[in-house]
Amino acid sequence: MIKKHYFILFVLLFCKLNLFAQDYDEAPAWGGGADQYKFSPGFSLGYVSNSYKILKNANWRTPFIDPVTNKAVTSPLNSITSSNLPGFSLGFLARYSLTPNIEARFSPSLIFADKQVIYTYTDASQNVTKQIQTTTFDFPLLLKLKSDRVGNYRGYAVGGLKYSLAIGKGNSNDANDVNPLDKQLKNNLGYASYEVGLGCDIYFEYFKLSPEIKLSNSFGNILVQDNTNYSSPLSKLFLHTFTVTLYFE
Repeated sequence: MIKKHYFILFVLLFCKLNLFAQDYDEAPAWGGGADQYKFSPGFSLGYVSNSYKILKNANWRTPFIDPVTNKAVTSPLNSITSSNLPGFSLGFLARYSLTPNIEARFSPSLIFADKQVIYTYTDASQNVTKQIQTTTFDFPLLLKLKSDRVGNYRGYAVGGLKYSLAIGKGNSNDANDVNPLDKQLKNNLGYASYEVGLGCDIYFEYFKLSPEIKLSNSFGNILVQDNTNYSSPLSKLFLHTFTVTLYFE
């Protein structure tokens, strides 16, 4: 539902801005002349929403047995779910024009967005949300397929790959004296994803604004299986990311 709201907001933003678009013959160099060069830089601001696709083990409901005390530390599980958490991104943009309608884009970004997994047990007092707090560098390399310019507007689609690298390991589970219920759910520090999206270029007199929506999914399992009561019920975790970005060139 949240994603639908942002899509509607994106469409309304485009419609409003398109009212101010002028005929291409009147202002062919609008947009600061960004499209008149092979290379141009820019920067970006974005809204980010993360959630997991969760694959469970066959015996995921089984109470966890602490290997130190050989006793059950939890009751049987009822559910394991993930919900969207909002965040934001700051980034730079480098674009290189390959043809009049195709360009390559490299847009490294700093992502401030947490992830979470929610565990519910038959003993409701043990219900817990494990939040993975990370700051991440994203390094996407995308191709942008552009329509012909109509007035001061053109639509486009993007697609490609990105590599994400988390900064720091967060809380550690290495200490033997950590209570099993206080241990953390851990993810791989680095992982690859594919990314696809839609956007539009809107040309103002001195700059070009590009609102864009994107979806990305990690290729492989990003779960660190360290045999805690939070990782043991899980088989794999895949990260889904929804992004609304404003690019300025």
